[in-house]
Amino acid sequence: MLTDIDTLRLVFGLKIQYLRREANLSYQQLSELTGLAVSYLHDIEKGKKYPKADKIMSLAKALGTDYNYLVSLDAGKKLKPIIDLLHSDFLKIFPLELFGINMPKLVELISDTPDRVNAFISTIIKIIRNYQLRGEDFYKAALRSYQDIHDNYFEDIEQKVREFKSNNQLNLVSTRQLERLLLSSFGIHTNRQLLPEQAGLAAIRSYYLPEQKTLYINQGLSQAQENFLLAKEIGFQCLGLKERPLETRMLEVGSFDKLLNNFKASYFSVALLMDEAAVVEEVEKMAAWKKWDADRFLGLMKKYTLTSEMLLQRLANILPRHFGIKDLFFLRFFTDAAEQKFEMTKEMHLSQLHNPHANHLDEHYCRRWVSISLIRKMKALNSLENTSIELAGAQVSRYWGTDNAYLCLSIAKPAHHEHDNSTSVTIGLLVNDQLKQLFRFLEDSELPIRDVHTTCERCPISDCEARAAPPVALQRLNTKQRIKTELESIKEMVNKNLMV
Repeated sequence: MLTDIDTLRLVFGLKIQYLRREANLSYQQLSELTGLAVSYLHDIEKGKKYPKADKIMSLAKALGTDYNYLVSLDAGKKLKPIIDLLHSDFLKIFPLELFGINMPKLVELISDTPDRVNAFISTIIKIIRNYQLRGEDFYKAALRSYQDIHDNYFEDIEQKVREFKSNNQLNLVSTRQLERLLLSSFGIHTNRQLLPEQAGLAAIRSYYLPEQKTLYINQGLSQAQENFLLAKEIGFQCLGLKERPLETRMLEVGSFDKLLNNFKASYFSVALLMDEAAVVEEVEKMAAWKKWDADRFLGLMKKYTLTSEMLLQRLANILPRHFGIKDLFFLRFFTDAAEQKFEMTKEMHLSQLHNPHANHLDEHYCRRWVSISLIRKMKALNSLENTSIELAGAQVSRYWGTDNAYLCLSIAKPAHHEHDNSTSVTIGLLVNDQLKQLFRFLEDSELPIRDVHTTCERCPISDCEARAAPPVALQRLNTKQRIKTELESIKEMVNKNLMV
């Protein structure tokens, strides 16, 4: 993360570099004029060093400028876009180092580019301002990219889980074992009395107080949810993660390190509850199914005491690593009792930006995706039978207008605390020869296959029985295309007449 001191050094270095080039001076020539070593001048321009006042005076004199200009954060027109970028929230919050990006090198590359790239940088800054993008948006996008470049598998965390289980002789993990391990290994107590007494904290599932070494757990959680919270706290402690949220779910991100560490502890938790070897074994069993079996799939949640999200996220960890299935996505949808809108509240894409993906244009997601149709089916069954069951479903979704089809495995359930609301989680796997060789049930003629799109507003499927809104965005696009076609016709007609 870029600090204010980093920014100060980089701005100073950019000015020195720009003025030296404008004066057509080599490093050696500037060294002779100022008495500063060539290596020291290199470090200044790269933002690694910030000289003392007497050296700044020497540089100002040699470069034909004044001291105040060099030490200020102002700059001329050509440098201003770069300096604006350095001052923007984007570089202050975006974790460049996580992706192996050296900030001085990035600035050096930018400063070597022509004016049109500076215009591009200005455009980025305006987009950030105009669309009111928050640091949290960048953090989450960065985390998703971080998962992508690692194929959503983290060997170091898996190894920590293996060591912890081996040291404590764990196999299948129970709530009592997790509480005992929190206390014996880390001196952390659990308390289930305090949070339920606070009416305003119903949405908080847990809260950790480091000073008291106590993990407070709220009421109304399933055993799987409790196990996740207990194992996640073990993850924080075992991985030595200091910058972290104390509450679940996180109220505000605050910093990328906090978000990343929360992800790492969550990853540890699910890996502890369903270890790597167990997932590989279960996928191999699934691979032999001749037909999709929703009950057996849901049975995995019961066997390992997992929530639906934990199960599908764990599959998204293991499928790329052990089975080479890297073209996949994970989605979570939410809808209220009215079912007028389905909101995508979580997404991850590996290898490419698959469809569907988050759409912030207030449009209606395609009801043909199993992610949404399964929610509607679950709500109808629960209403009819006055129950609160979860449903699993599978579907091959052929994305309209492309060659892409996805095997989508989805689980729908009533929302936590508010059972009139509903959620679904889905893992989508690109259907290719590799996937067909893995899962035999893809050959099952009874496996549903449906043509899908992203949103109703952009969908050209004319006879869709599930349409929730007219294709207005598509109509606007078609209108533009018609205008272009008519203009081309006029052009051809005029040119033909001129030739005559």
